Amino acid sequence: MNTFLALVAIIIFCCVLLNNASHKVGIPVLLAFILLGIFVGNVDFINIALEDFKAAEKMCSIALIFIMFYGGFGTRWKTARPVAAQAAILATAGVAVTAGVTGLFCHFVLHWNWLESMLMGAVISSTDAASVFSILRSKNLGLKNGTSPLLEMESGSNDPMSYMLTALMLSLMGGSASGAGIAMMLLKQIVLGAGIGYLIARGAILVMRRISFATAGFDSLFVLAIALFSYAVPGLLGGNGYLSAYIVGIILGNTDFRGRKSLVHFFDGITGLMQVLIFFALGLLAQPEALLKAALPAAAIFLCLLFISRPASVFSVLPFFKRFDLHQQSFISFYVRGPDFQRGGGRRGAY
Repeated sequence: MNTFLALVAIIIFCCVLLNNASHKVGIPVLLAFILLGIFVGNVDFINIALEDFKAAEKMCSIALIFIMFYGGFGTRWKTARPVAAQAAILATAGVAVTAGVTGLFCHFVLHWNWLESMLMGAVISSTDAASVFSILRSKNLGLKNGTSPLLEMESGSNDPMSYMLTALMLSLMGGSASGAGIAMMLLKQIVLGAGIGYLIARGAILVMRRISFATAGFDSLFVLAIALFSYAVPGLLGGNGYLSAYIVGIILGNTDFRGRKSLVHFFDGITGLMQVLIFFALGLLAQPEALLKAALPAAAIFLCLLFISRPASVFSVLPFFKRFDLHQQSFISFYVRGPDFQRGGGRRGAY
């Protein structure tokens, strides 16, 4: 037990040092956490292995709850409201275009069958909220014209569409697809996720304004429980828990109540730890020999996603909104799918 705890502490120390190094030399810190996980999980003298995919899924799901909640908590609605419509369209129609183009690439270039191709497109069509929130919040890029809120809102709300497309492909592969069933599932995901999230947030605000916590720090524990509750309740009813947690975060983060500012530091630490946990766990799950076998098709899909699929989705949606010029659309196309390429390149506020 003591040996295991010592190893956990050493791993956390390494993650902290890697995080500092990323700011100095431009190492993509989330990639560094994955590489550290691969190293720890595949060296004999450490012998820490994570082979239970179900346990890893639960662990990462819990971590993502806090990332999504704090992503909403740090969103200023005053600046995000003007781009809410664009973010919603990118999170729905944009995701569908990304999935479709990627699926076509897998079928015609990699010669996969149709259903497997479209399943791959559906699975990777949504953007990674953890990466987007981490880089936008840590680098302070000073993006103008609502670009930063647009990226954050899209990444925080595009999971339901990706989930629906993935479920549709799995249903088609299993021969149980139903148009009415898919439509109802999508409706429940979005409506229940957003509606229940709104009600939970309003209830939490009412409670926090009426009671005074007798012990310092218990307000943070209360909000932590709210974040978990906001995910669990919609999930039990068929709604999207991540969307609910994100909406609860937005409402709480834009409402005045006692102790709100102190929560920022609390969730800063929690979110940082959760990001380390997710990407380190992904590294532990990875098998180097399997990664090598899949390297070429994975690289081809990555390049398609970065240079074809994502730009196609952005340029098929944003040109209808005069708010974003060509340079901003290009930035949005590449930032979400390849955020680490932007770490050292752009002038602050250039877009």
